[in-house]
Amino acid sequence: MNAIAPQSALGPLTRPGASRPVLSRRQKAAVVVQLLATEGLKLPLEELTDDQQTQLAETIAELRLIDRETMVEVIEEFCTELEAVGIAFPGGIDGALKLLEGQLSASAATRLRRMASGTSRADPWERITGLSTDLLLPVLQEESIEVGAVMLSKLTVARSAELLSKVASEKARKLAYAVSLTGNVAPETVHRIGTALASQLDAQPAKAFETGPVERVGAILNYSPAATRNSVLEGLDEEDKIFADQVRKAIFTFTNIPSRIETRDIPKILRAVDQAKLIVALAGAKGENEKSAEFILSNMSQRMAQNLRDEIANLKKPKEKDIEEAMNEIVGAIRELEANGEIFLVAEDGE
Repeated sequence: MNAIAPQSALGPLTRPGASRPVLSRRQKAAVVVQLLATEGLKLPLEELTDDQQTQLAETIAELRLIDRETMVEVIEEFCTELEAVGIAFPGGIDGALKLLEGQLSASAATRLRRMASGTSRADPWERITGLSTDLLLPVLQEESIEVGAVMLSKLTVARSAELLSKVASEKARKLAYAVSLTGNVAPETVHRIGTALASQLDAQPAKAFETGPVERVGAILNYSPAATRNSVLEGLDEEDKIFADQVRKAIFTFTNIPSRIETRDIPKILRAVDQAKLIVALAGAKGENEKSAEFILSNMSQRMAQNLRDEIANLKKPKEKDIEEAMNEIVGAIRELEANGEIFLVAEDGE
């Protein structure tokens, strides 16, 4: 196709009476981008390669005025091509991974990410920011201060604060200071660091279980009868005292409510629990569980608390099995609210 020579800023692209020019596809693309930009629409041009973005910008800079008939022809051709599209695929391994997210096996997804690393145009930080704190923390602890500072700068403030709180105080201070020096880091350097970190994280072998052994044992014991839970913990003390202590911290039972729940979260928890179950749990609370029952009652409206006390007083003594089931339901509701990010458990001493 014929190229159009640059014209003056005020001169028309064609002289009166002359035949209209034949635009190249690149020039047609520039016309479409200009029209859409004029309408205030933002196109995802960052998905193009750097060369394509540069060529598009140069073409827009070269063009000046185009007659109305040529503009209409470009628009009609563009619309015709759009209408002819039956289905559009995301393009590239990164797009395929996003499309199939949650449907691929962990090993297949890891293999595909390794294939994409180094050749992808996508921002590696999009993947990194979506990873869990447990995966990012070892990277922050092992990498240099400079790399860690860049990572903290790219993450959300909340995530960075969470990670920084889990790092040794001396390194945390160095990281915080290093963040203040990242203002002059070149975008290409930040991208290369992100690519290297993403490759490092993708190189980790897929795990058969989403959670660690401490969390899995703790979750099992959460819903076990108290006698079974105590017996298992005693046995773990004999086998591995450190592991047993870690499991104790992972366990959350009805007894832990006063020490792990914020008072402001009690109303939210009560809305998630069946009132009949709540009454049974409060009525059957004995020993250390009495503190939890009183904690719940003292952090609701006085009228509601009195109504519950009246119902508890009139309730026939519940069976131990029903009491344990009711307490587990309250614990389950708390765990679900925590998993959804609606409440946060207070960290126990030593965590």
